[in-house]
Amino acid sequence: MADDEVAHVVREMLSVIPAGCSWLLPVTGEDGRVRDFRVAATSGRGHDIHRRGTSRIDHLLSELYPSLVGGPLWQLYLGVESTGEPAELREFRYDEKKAGVVAHSLFDVTVHRVLGGLLVWWQRLDEDRRRLQRTEQLGSLGWSEYDLITGAVGWSPGMYELFERDRELGPLGRGEQAAAMLDEDRSLAEAAWQTLDSGAPSDITARFRIGGTVKHLRILSDTVGDADGNPVKINAVVQDVTAREDSRTAIDRLRDQLHSREMTALAEHRLAAQLQHLIQPVPREPLSLPGVRVRVNYRPAENTVQVGGDWYHADHLTDGRVLLAVGDVAGHGLGAANGMAHLRFALIAWLSIGLHDPAELLRNLNRLCGRLRLTATAVIGVYDPGSRELAWARAGHAAPLLARDGKAAATPLPEGRLLGADDGSRYEVCRPRLTAGDLLLLYTDGLVERRHGPPQLPRILDLLAAASSDRAAMTELATSLDRPSPDDDTCTLLAEVA
Repeated sequence: MADDEVAHVVREMLSVIPAGCSWLLPVTGEDGRVRDFRVAATSGRGHDIHRRGTSRIDHLLSELYPSLVGGPLWQLYLGVESTGEPAELREFRYDEKKAGVVAHSLFDVTVHRVLGGLLVWWQRLDEDRRRLQRTEQLGSLGWSEYDLITGAVGWSPGMYELFERDRELGPLGRGEQAAAMLDEDRSLAEAAWQTLDSGAPSDITARFRIGGTVKHLRILSDTVGDADGNPVKINAVVQDVTAREDSRTAIDRLRDQLHSREMTALAEHRLAAQLQHLIQPVPREPLSLPGVRVRVNYRPAENTVQVGGDWYHADHLTDGRVLLAVGDVAGHGLGAANGMAHLRFALIAWLSIGLHDPAELLRNLNRLCGRLRLTATAVIGVYDPGSRELAWARAGHAAPLLARDGKAAATPLPEGRLLGADDGSRYEVCRPRLTAGDLLLLYTDGLVERRHGPPQLPRILDLLAAASSDRAAMTELATSLDRPSPDDDTCTLLAEVA
Protein backbone atom coordinates (compact mmCIF):
# COMPACT_ATOMS: atom_id res chain seq x y z
CA MET A 1 0.00 0.00 0.00
CA ALA A 2 1.36 3.43 -0.96
CA ASP A 3 2.20 5.99 1.73
CA ASP A 4 -0.64 8.28 0.60
CA GLU A 5 -3.09 5.39 0.86
CA VAL A 6 -1.84 4.52 4.34
CA ALA A 7 -2.24 8.12 5.46
CA HIS A 8 -5.76 8.21 4.01
CA VAL A 9 -6.77 5.04 5.87
CA VAL A 10 -5.32 6.27 9.17
CA ARG A 11 -7.07 9.62 8.82
CA GLU A 12 -10.37 7.90 8.17
CA MET A 13 -9.92 5.72 11.25
CA LEU A 14 -8.88 8.52 13.59
CA SER A 15 -11.63 10.85 12.37
CA VAL A 16 -14.26 8.73 14.17
CA ILE A 17 -12.32 8.35 17.42
CA PRO A 18 -13.52 10.82 20.08
CA ALA A 19 -10.32 10.63 22.16
CA GLY A 20 -7.31 12.87 21.58
CA CYS A 21 -5.23 10.77 19.15
CA SER A 22 -2.65 11.86 16.58
CA TRP A 23 -0.51 10.00 14.04
CA LEU A 24 2.90 11.60 13.60
CA LEU A 25 5.31 10.87 10.77
CA PRO A 26 9.04 11.50 11.36
CA VAL A 27 10.78 14.21 9.34
CA THR A 28 14.47 13.47 8.80
CA GLY A 29 17.39 15.69 7.84
CA GLU A 30 20.15 15.08 5.34
CA ASP A 31 22.02 13.04 7.94
CA GLY A 32 19.07 10.71 8.29
CA ARG A 33 18.31 11.75 11.87
CA VAL A 34 14.79 12.67 12.94
CA ARG A 35 14.57 16.44 13.34
CA ASP A 36 10.79 16.91 13.56
CA PHE A 37 7.40 15.22 13.26
CA ARG A 38 4.55 16.02 10.89
CA VAL A 39 0.93 15.56 11.94
CA ALA A 40 -0.39 13.12 9.33
CA ALA A 41 -3.74 12.35 10.97
CA THR A 42 -5.70 13.35 14.05
CA SER A 43 -9.00 12.43 15.67
CA GLY A 44 -11.93 14.49 14.44
CA ARG A 45 -13.39 15.41 17.83
CA GLY A 46 -10.21 15.48 19.89
CA HIS A 47 -9.35 19.19 19.92
CA ASP A 48 -6.09 20.34 21.46
CA ILE A 49 -5.75 23.15 24.04
CA HIS A 50 -5.91 25.71 21.21
CA ARG A 51 -9.29 24.25 20.14
CA ARG A 52 -7.68 22.96 16.90
CA GLY A 53 -8.87 19.69 15.40
CA THR A 54 -8.03 18.29 11.97
CA SER A 55 -6.62 21.69 10.92
CA ARG A 56 -3.32 20.49 12.44
CA ILE A 57 -2.85 17.91 9.68
CA ASP A 58 0.31 18.42 7.55
CA HIS A 59 1.79 20.87 10.07
CA LEU A 60 5.07 20.29 11.88
CA LEU A 61 4.95 19.53 15.58
CA SER A 62 7.62 22.15 16.25
CA GLU A 63 5.37 24.79 14.68
CA LEU A 64 2.23 23.73 16.50
CA TYR A 65 3.82 23.21 19.94
CA PRO A 66 7.24 24.90 19.99
CA SER A 67 7.67 24.42 23.75
CA LEU A 68 7.68 20.63 23.29
CA VAL A 69 10.91 20.63 21.27
CA GLY A 70 13.78 19.05 23.23
CA GLY A 71 11.62 18.38 26.28
CA PRO A 72 10.76 15.04 27.94
CA LEU A 73 7.87 14.25 25.61
CA TRP A 74 9.98 15.07 22.55
CA GLN A 75 12.66 12.70 23.80
CA LEU A 76 9.98 10.04 24.36
CA TYR A 77 8.84 10.40 20.72
CA LEU A 78 12.44 10.02 19.49
CA GLY A 79 12.95 6.96 21.69
CA VAL A 80 9.82 5.17 20.45
CA GLU A 81 10.69 6.03 16.84
CA SER A 82 14.21 4.64 17.33
CA THR A 83 13.45 1.46 19.29
CA GLY A 84 9.91 0.68 18.23
CA GLU A 85 9.02 0.00 21.87
CA PRO A 86 5.79 1.66 23.11
CA ALA A 87 6.14 4.08 26.00
CA GLU A 88 4.06 6.39 28.13
CA LEU A 89 4.60 9.61 30.06
CA ARG A 90 2.44 9.95 33.16
CA GLU A 91 1.19 13.33 34.35
CA PHE A 92 2.99 15.31 31.67
CA ARG A 93 2.59 19.02 32.41
CA TYR A 94 2.16 21.27 29.40
CA ASP A 95 2.61 25.02 30.00
CA GLU A 96 1.30 27.59 27.56
CA LYS A 97 2.15 31.29 27.61
CA LYS A 98 -0.40 32.57 25.10
CA ALA A 99 -3.49 34.56 26.03
CA GLY A 100 -6.79 32.75 25.50
CA VAL A 101 -5.32 29.32 26.29
CA VAL A 102 -5.38 27.43 29.59
CA ALA A 103 -2.00 28.17 31.17
CA HIS A 104 -1.23 24.80 32.76
CA SER A 105 -2.56 21.42 31.55
CA LEU A 106 -1.83 17.89 32.74
CA PHE A 107 -1.93 14.77 30.54
CA ASP A 108 -1.14 11.08 30.43
CA VAL A 109 0.52 10.43 27.04
CA THR A 110 0.87 6.98 25.43
CA VAL A 111 2.98 6.45 22.28
CA HIS A 112 3.13 3.43 19.89
CA ARG A 113 4.98 3.04 16.61
CA VAL A 114 2.35 2.21 13.95
CA LEU A 115 2.69 2.00 10.14
CA GLY A 116 5.94 3.93 10.02
CA GLY A 117 4.75 6.67 12.35
CA LEU A 118 3.83 7.33 15.98
CA LEU A 119 0.28 6.87 17.27
CA VAL A 120 -0.04 9.27 20.21
CA TRP A 121 -2.93 9.24 22.68
CA TRP A 122 -3.44 12.19 25.03
CA GLN A 123 -5.65 11.78 28.11
CA ARG A 124 -6.32 15.03 29.90
CA LEU A 125 -6.11 14.84 33.70
CA ASP A 126 -6.28 18.36 35.13
CA GLU A 127 -9.86 19.15 34.19
CA ASP A 128 -11.11 15.68 35.11
CA ARG A 129 -9.48 15.91 38.51
CA ARG A 130 -10.88 19.39 39.11
CA ARG A 131 -14.37 18.21 38.23
CA LEU A 132 -13.99 15.13 40.41
CA GLN A 133 -12.88 17.19 43.39
CA ARG A 134 -15.81 19.58 43.08
CA THR A 135 -18.24 16.76 42.45
CA GLU A 136 -17.13 14.94 45.60
CA GLN A 137 -17.61 18.16 47.52
CA LEU A 138 -21.19 18.60 46.37
CA GLY A 139 -22.45 15.05 46.00
CA SER A 140 -21.47 14.03 42.46
CA LEU A 141 -24.63 14.81 40.51
CA GLY A 142 -23.38 16.65 37.47
CA TRP A 143 -20.96 19.15 36.02
CA SER A 144 -21.00 21.70 33.21
CA GLU A 145 -18.33 23.63 31.36
CA TYR A 146 -18.70 27.01 29.64
CA ASP A 147 -16.00 28.15 27.18
CA LEU A 148 -15.71 31.94 27.44
CA ILE A 149 -13.84 32.14 24.13
CA THR A 150 -16.17 30.12 21.89
CA GLY A 151 -19.38 30.20 23.95
CA ALA A 152 -19.63 26.39 23.82
CA VAL A 153 -21.42 24.61 26.70
CA GLY A 154 -20.58 21.05 27.80
CA TRP A 155 -22.70 18.91 30.12
CA SER A 156 -22.12 15.65 31.93
CA PRO A 157 -24.85 12.97 31.78
CA GLY A 158 -25.94 13.96 35.28
CA MET A 159 -26.83 17.45 34.11
CA TYR A 160 -29.31 16.07 31.60
CA GLU A 161 -30.93 14.03 34.36
CA LEU A 162 -31.02 17.02 36.67
CA PHE A 163 -32.71 19.25 34.06
CA GLU A 164 -34.86 16.37 32.73
CA ARG A 165 -33.59 17.05 29.23
CA ASP A 166 -33.11 14.72 26.24
CA ARG A 167 -29.40 14.33 25.49
CA GLU A 168 -30.10 14.54 21.77
CA LEU A 169 -31.08 18.19 22.29
CA GLY A 170 -27.69 19.07 23.76
CA PRO A 171 -27.07 21.34 26.76
CA LEU A 172 -29.26 24.31 27.55
CA GLY A 173 -27.77 27.61 26.43
CA ARG A 174 -27.03 30.37 28.95
CA GLY A 175 -30.23 32.20 28.00
CA GLU A 176 -32.35 29.07 28.44
CA GLN A 177 -30.81 28.36 31.82
CA ALA A 178 -31.47 31.94 32.94
CA ALA A 179 -35.10 31.66 31.79
CA ALA A 180 -35.56 28.53 33.92
CA MET A 181 -34.40 30.35 37.07
CA LEU A 182 -37.10 31.95 39.22
CA ASP A 183 -37.22 35.73 38.89
CA GLU A 184 -36.69 36.17 42.63
CA ASP A 185 -33.29 34.44 42.38
CA ARG A 186 -31.89 36.32 39.35
CA SER A 187 -29.86 38.58 41.63
CA LEU A 188 -27.97 35.48 42.83
CA ALA A 189 -26.86 34.74 39.28
CA GLU A 190 -25.49 38.28 38.97
CA ALA A 191 -23.76 37.89 42.33
CA ALA A 192 -22.17 34.65 41.10
CA TRP A 193 -20.80 36.36 37.96
CA GLN A 194 -19.41 39.22 40.01
CA THR A 195 -17.75 36.76 42.41
CA LEU A 196 -16.16 34.85 39.53
CA ASP A 197 -15.03 38.13 38.00
CA SER A 198 -13.13 38.86 41.22
CA GLY A 199 -11.24 35.57 40.84
CA ALA A 200 -12.97 33.73 43.70
CA PRO A 201 -15.10 30.57 43.39
CA SER A 202 -18.87 31.07 43.59
CA ASP A 203 -21.26 28.95 45.67
CA ILE A 204 -24.97 29.75 45.39
CA THR A 205 -28.28 27.90 45.77
CA ALA A 206 -30.99 29.03 43.35
CA ARG A 207 -34.42 27.77 42.31
CA PHE A 208 -35.18 26.53 38.80
CA ARG A 209 -38.52 25.64 37.27
CA ILE A 210 -37.94 22.25 35.62
CA GLY A 211 -40.89 20.45 34.11
CA GLY A 212 -43.77 20.91 36.50
CA THR A 213 -41.68 21.34 39.65
CA VAL A 214 -39.29 23.79 41.25
CA LYS A 215 -35.84 22.45 42.11
CA HIS A 216 -33.28 23.95 44.46
CA LEU A 217 -29.88 23.66 42.77
CA ARG A 218 -26.61 24.32 44.53
CA ILE A 219 -24.05 25.55 41.97
CA LEU A 220 -20.34 25.64 42.76
CA SER A 221 -18.35 27.27 39.96
CA ASP A 222 -14.85 28.53 39.32
CA THR A 223 -12.83 29.92 36.43
CA VAL A 224 -9.79 28.59 34.58
CA GLY A 225 -7.35 31.23 33.37
CA ASP A 226 -4.76 31.54 30.64
CA ALA A 227 -1.11 32.50 31.05
CA ASP A 228 -2.04 36.19 31.39
CA GLY A 229 -4.59 35.46 34.10
CA ASN A 230 -7.59 36.04 31.81
CA PRO A 231 -10.51 33.63 32.38
CA VAL A 232 -11.08 31.24 29.46
CA LYS A 233 -13.46 28.67 30.97
CA ILE A 234 -16.02 28.35 33.74
CA ASN A 235 -16.42 24.93 35.36
CA ALA A 236 -19.46 24.28 37.52
CA VAL A 237 -20.66 21.37 39.63
CA VAL A 238 -24.39 21.23 40.35
CA GLN A 239 -26.28 19.41 43.11
CA ASP A 240 -30.02 19.00 43.53
CA VAL A 241 -30.66 19.99 47.16
CA THR A 242 -34.44 20.23 46.94
CA ALA A 243 -35.01 17.58 49.61
CA ARG A 244 -32.62 19.32 51.97
CA GLU A 245 -34.28 22.68 51.39
CA ASP A 246 -37.74 21.24 52.02
CA SER A 247 -36.66 19.79 55.35
CA ARG A 248 -34.67 22.71 56.66
CA THR A 249 -35.69 24.74 59.68
CA ALA A 250 -36.77 28.37 59.57
CA ILE A 251 -33.47 29.39 61.19
CA ASP A 252 -31.48 27.70 58.43
CA ARG A 253 -33.55 29.46 55.78
CA LEU A 254 -33.05 32.82 57.46
CA ARG A 255 -29.28 32.22 57.59
CA ASP A 256 -29.20 31.51 53.85
CA GLN A 257 -31.37 34.52 53.10
CA LEU A 258 -28.88 36.71 54.93
CA HIS A 259 -26.01 35.08 53.00
CA SER A 260 -27.84 35.67 49.71
CA ARG A 261 -28.46 39.30 50.56
CA GLU A 262 -24.79 39.71 51.44
CA MET A 263 -23.75 38.24 48.07
CA THR A 264 -26.22 40.50 46.26
CA ALA A 265 -24.87 43.49 48.15
CA LEU A 266 -21.31 42.52 47.23
CA ALA A 267 -22.31 42.29 43.56
CA GLU A 268 -23.98 45.68 43.79
CA HIS A 269 -20.89 47.09 45.46
CA ARG A 270 -18.67 45.87 42.60
CA LEU A 271 -21.05 47.22 39.96
CA ALA A 272 -21.30 50.59 41.68
CA ALA A 273 -17.52 50.78 42.08
CA GLN A 274 -17.04 49.95 38.38
CA LEU A 275 -19.61 52.59 37.46
CA GLN A 276 -17.84 55.17 39.59
CA HIS A 277 -14.49 54.36 38.02
CA LEU A 278 -15.92 54.67 34.50
CA ILE A 279 -17.60 57.98 35.29
CA GLN A 280 -14.77 59.63 37.23
CA PRO A 281 -11.46 57.81 37.04
CA VAL A 282 -9.08 59.15 39.67
CA PRO A 283 -5.82 60.43 38.12
CA ARG A 284 -2.68 58.86 39.54
CA GLU A 285 -0.67 62.06 39.21
CA PRO A 286 -1.61 65.64 40.21
CA LEU A 287 -3.45 67.68 37.58
CA SER A 288 -1.58 70.73 36.25
CA LEU A 289 -4.23 73.39 35.63
CA PRO A 290 -3.81 77.14 35.03
CA GLY A 291 -2.43 78.63 38.23
CA VAL A 292 -3.03 75.56 40.39
CA ARG A 293 -1.81 72.01 40.88
CA VAL A 294 -4.62 69.66 41.95
CA ARG A 295 -4.39 66.31 43.74
CA VAL A 296 -7.56 64.18 43.62
CA ASN A 297 -8.29 61.22 45.93
CA TYR A 298 -11.27 58.90 46.22
CA ARG A 299 -11.51 56.07 48.74
CA PRO A 300 -14.56 53.85 49.45
CA ALA A 301 -15.51 53.19 53.07
CA GLU A 302 -13.81 50.27 54.84
CA ASN A 303 -16.79 48.86 56.73
CA THR A 304 -19.58 48.84 54.16
CA VAL A 305 -20.18 46.78 51.02
CA GLN A 306 -22.03 49.61 49.25
CA VAL A 307 -20.38 52.49 47.41
CA GLY A 308 -21.48 56.05 48.05
CA GLY A 309 -22.31 58.89 45.68
CA ASP A 310 -19.22 61.07 46.19
CA TRP A 311 -17.95 62.86 43.06
CA TYR A 312 -15.48 65.50 41.94
CA HIS A 313 -14.67 67.63 38.91
CA ALA A 314 -11.51 69.62 38.19
CA ASP A 315 -10.81 71.14 34.78
CA HIS A 316 -9.87 74.34 32.97
CA LEU A 317 -12.61 76.47 31.40
CA THR A 318 -12.59 78.01 27.94
CA ASP A 319 -11.86 81.49 29.36
CA GLY A 320 -8.70 80.32 31.18
CA ARG A 321 -10.23 79.93 34.62
CA VAL A 322 -10.35 76.66 36.60
CA LEU A 323 -13.40 74.79 37.88
CA LEU A 324 -13.07 72.91 41.19
CA ALA A 325 -16.01 70.95 42.61
CA VAL A 326 -16.92 68.08 44.92
CA GLY A 327 -20.31 66.67 45.86
CA ASP A 328 -22.06 63.85 47.66
CA VAL A 329 -25.38 62.21 46.72
CA ALA A 330 -27.35 60.91 49.70
CA GLY A 331 -27.45 57.13 50.10
CA HIS A 332 -25.27 54.27 48.93
CA GLY A 333 -25.16 51.62 46.23
CA LEU A 334 -26.21 51.73 42.59
CA GLY A 335 -28.83 54.42 43.26
CA ALA A 336 -26.25 56.80 44.69
CA ALA A 337 -23.72 56.00 41.93
CA ASN A 338 -26.40 56.59 39.30
CA GLY A 339 -27.34 59.93 40.90
CA MET A 340 -23.68 60.93 41.03
CA ALA A 341 -23.39 60.25 37.30
CA HIS A 342 -26.42 62.46 36.52
CA LEU A 343 -25.08 65.39 38.55
CA ARG A 344 -21.48 65.22 37.33
CA PHE A 345 -22.35 64.88 33.64
CA ALA A 346 -25.00 67.59 33.91
CA LEU A 347 -22.39 69.92 35.42
CA ILE A 348 -19.94 69.14 32.60
CA ALA A 349 -22.68 69.80 30.02
CA TRP A 350 -23.55 73.20 31.49
CA LEU A 351 -19.89 74.16 31.65
CA SER A 352 -19.49 73.26 27.97
CA ILE A 353 -22.17 75.80 26.94
CA GLY A 354 -20.60 78.61 28.95
CA LEU A 355 -22.43 78.47 32.29
CA HIS A 356 -19.61 79.21 34.72
CA ASP A 357 -21.25 81.06 37.62
CA PRO A 358 -21.16 78.84 40.76
CA ALA A 359 -24.55 80.03 42.02
CA GLU A 360 -26.24 79.44 38.66
CA LEU A 361 -24.67 75.99 38.39
CA LEU A 362 -25.95 75.06 41.85
CA ARG A 363 -29.44 76.35 41.00
CA ASN A 364 -29.50 74.10 37.95
CA LEU A 365 -28.22 71.11 39.95
CA ASN A 366 -30.86 71.80 42.59
CA ARG A 367 -33.69 71.72 40.04
CA LEU A 368 -32.26 68.53 38.53
CA CYS A 369 -32.18 66.86 41.97
CA GLY A 370 -35.83 67.81 42.42
CA ARG A 371 -36.77 66.12 39.14
CA LEU A 372 -34.70 63.03 39.98
CA ARG A 373 -35.96 62.97 43.59
CA LEU A 374 -32.43 63.07 44.94
CA THR A 375 -30.85 64.97 47.78
CA ALA A 376 -27.19 65.89 47.61
CA THR A 377 -24.58 68.37 48.74
CA ALA A 378 -21.99 70.15 46.63
CA VAL A 379 -19.42 72.92 46.60
CA ILE A 380 -18.37 74.61 43.35
CA GLY A 381 -15.51 77.05 42.92
CA VAL A 382 -14.16 78.94 39.90
CA TYR A 383 -10.57 80.17 40.24
CA ASP A 384 -9.17 82.99 38.09
CA PRO A 385 -5.34 82.61 37.91
CA GLY A 386 -5.01 86.20 36.64
CA SER A 387 -6.75 87.98 39.51
CA ARG A 388 -6.32 85.05 41.94
CA GLU A 389 -10.00 85.40 42.85
CA LEU A 390 -11.88 82.26 43.90
CA ALA A 391 -15.63 82.56 43.34
CA TRP A 392 -17.32 79.74 45.19
CA ALA A 393 -20.72 78.66 46.48
CA ARG A 394 -22.07 75.67 48.31
CA ALA A 395 -25.29 73.68 48.72
CA GLY A 396 -25.47 72.11 52.17
CA HIS A 397 -21.79 71.19 51.93
CA ALA A 398 -18.87 71.86 54.25
CA ALA A 399 -16.82 74.95 53.38
CA PRO A 400 -13.38 74.46 51.76
CA LEU A 401 -10.36 74.58 54.06
CA LEU A 402 -7.71 77.23 53.29
CA ALA A 403 -4.12 77.06 54.56
CA ARG A 404 -1.62 79.93 54.29
CA ASP A 405 1.76 80.57 55.93
CA GLY A 406 1.39 77.88 58.58
CA LYS A 407 -2.25 78.58 59.47
CA ALA A 408 -5.39 76.78 58.31
CA ALA A 409 -9.11 77.33 58.78
CA ALA A 410 -12.44 76.79 57.09
CA THR A 411 -13.45 79.62 54.76
CA PRO A 412 -16.46 81.75 55.82
CA LEU A 413 -19.69 79.83 55.16
CA PRO A 414 -22.10 81.36 52.62
CA GLU A 415 -25.84 80.57 52.51
CA GLY A 416 -26.82 77.53 50.45
CA ARG A 417 -29.44 74.86 51.09
CA LEU A 418 -29.18 71.17 50.34
CA LEU A 419 -29.69 70.21 46.67
CA GLY A 420 -33.18 68.79 46.09
CA ALA A 421 -34.70 70.39 49.20
CA ASP A 422 -36.43 73.36 47.53
CA ASP A 423 -36.66 74.26 43.84
CA GLY A 424 -36.52 77.96 44.72
CA SER A 425 -33.26 77.87 46.69
CA ARG A 426 -30.71 80.65 46.12
CA TYR A 427 -26.97 80.34 46.60
CA GLU A 428 -24.60 83.01 47.90
CA VAL A 429 -21.18 83.42 46.24
CA CYS A 430 -18.02 84.23 48.21
CA ARG A 431 -15.01 85.77 46.43
CA PRO A 432 -11.79 85.50 48.46
CA ARG A 433 -8.41 86.16 46.87
CA LEU A 434 -5.72 83.51 47.10
CA THR A 435 -1.95 83.94 47.16
CA ALA A 436 0.94 81.86 45.87
CA GLY A 437 1.58 78.86 48.10
CA ASP A 438 -1.98 78.65 49.44
CA LEU A 439 -3.50 75.21 49.90
CA LEU A 440 -7.23 74.85 49.26
CA LEU A 441 -8.97 71.60 50.25
CA LEU A 442 -12.43 70.61 49.02
CA TYR A 443 -13.70 67.39 50.63
CA THR A 444 -16.70 65.18 51.37
CA ASP A 445 -17.76 64.36 54.91
CA GLY A 446 -16.08 60.93 54.99
CA LEU A 447 -12.78 62.77 55.58
CA VAL A 448 -13.73 64.27 58.93
CA GLU A 449 -16.84 62.50 60.26
CA ARG A 450 -16.50 59.36 62.41
CA ARG A 451 -19.16 57.39 64.28
CA HIS A 452 -16.57 56.47 66.87
CA GLY A 453 -13.37 58.15 68.02
CA PRO A 454 -12.23 61.77 68.14
CA PRO A 455 -13.14 64.40 65.48
CA GLN A 456 -10.81 64.39 62.48
CA LEU A 457 -11.13 68.02 61.37
CA PRO A 458 -8.56 69.45 63.85
CA ARG A 459 -5.96 66.91 62.69
CA ILE A 460 -6.59 67.71 59.01
CA LEU A 461 -6.28 71.47 59.74
CA ASP A 462 -2.95 70.89 61.53
CA LEU A 463 -1.61 68.87 58.58
CA LEU A 464 -2.75 71.53 56.10
CA ALA A 465 -1.15 74.28 58.15
CA ALA A 466 2.15 72.41 58.36
CA ALA A 467 2.20 71.68 54.61
CA SER A 468 1.50 75.33 53.73
CA SER A 469 4.66 76.48 55.51
CA ASP A 470 6.86 73.44 54.84
CA ARG A 471 6.34 71.50 51.62
CA ALA A 472 8.22 68.57 53.16
CA ALA A 473 5.06 67.96 55.23
CA MET A 474 3.03 67.48 52.04
CA THR A 475 3.76 63.74 52.04
CA GLU A 476 2.13 63.23 55.44
CA LEU A 477 -0.87 65.31 54.33
CA ALA A 478 -1.26 63.31 51.10
CA THR A 479 -1.07 60.02 53.04
CA SER A 480 -3.77 61.18 55.43
CA LEU A 481 -6.07 62.27 52.60
CA ASP A 482 -5.61 58.86 50.96
CA ARG A 483 -6.64 56.96 54.10
CA PRO A 484 -10.18 55.47 53.87
CA SER A 485 -12.88 56.25 56.43
CA PRO A 486 -14.40 53.30 58.33
CA ASP A 487 -17.97 54.42 57.70
CA ASP A 488 -18.28 56.57 54.57
CA ASP A 489 -16.68 57.20 51.20
CA THR A 490 -14.17 60.01 50.99
CA CYS A 491 -13.42 62.31 48.06
CA THR A 492 -10.82 65.08 48.37
CA LEU A 493 -9.54 67.74 46.00
CA LEU A 494 -6.38 69.54 47.15
CA ALA A 495 -5.39 72.61 45.10
CA GLU A 496 -1.91 74.11 45.48
CA VAL A 497 -1.83 77.72 44.23
CA ALA A 498 1.14 78.57 42.03
